[in-house]
Amino acid sequence: MTESSKNHAVYVGSFDPLTLGHLDIIARGARIFEKLTIGIGINPDKNALFSTEQRIELCRAAVSKIPNVSVTSFEGLAVEFVRRCGSNVLLRGVRSLTDIDSEFTMSLANRVLDSSIESVFLMSSERYNHISSSLIKQIAQMAGGNVPERLKDFLPEVIIAPLLERLK
Repeated sequence: MTESSKNHAVYVGSFDPLTLGHLDIIARGARIFEKLTIGIGINPDKNALFSTEQRIELCRAAVSKIPNVSVTSFEGLAVEFVRRCGSNVLLRGVRSLTDIDSEFTMSLANRVLDSSIESVFLMSSERYNHISSSLIKQIAQMAGGNVPERLKDFLPEVIIAPLLERLK
């Protein structure tokens, strides 16, 4: 690994929508690495709530106060994207034992695909380990009154109104 690639990590996901759990991993990763690139994966087989462009815009708004973070999208394998970014570090967040199991499997596959890329795992903060994009969508659709206030514990504020608008 070159010195510059050691100081640059890439965090990939669908971020549909970006949650406070994701934002926690991003903020902590940005303190560890000099540069952090967020890669929003494009999966044509997934029925995303937000378009790729909307996810990029919302993610950029949510991380705008973290100066060493950039946001872009990618298609294809995460390890290829990490390499295109000039990095050798794939940052991943884990919330539960289920996440650990699936991330371990993915990490082994990634090592076969490109042994020069290291996976670095950050455990989710206890406050956010229950948050998932699917849970947020359920809350937004079923919560009844004062939904925006209820979502503040799960989402960056810049994402609440666009999410509610999208789910109408």
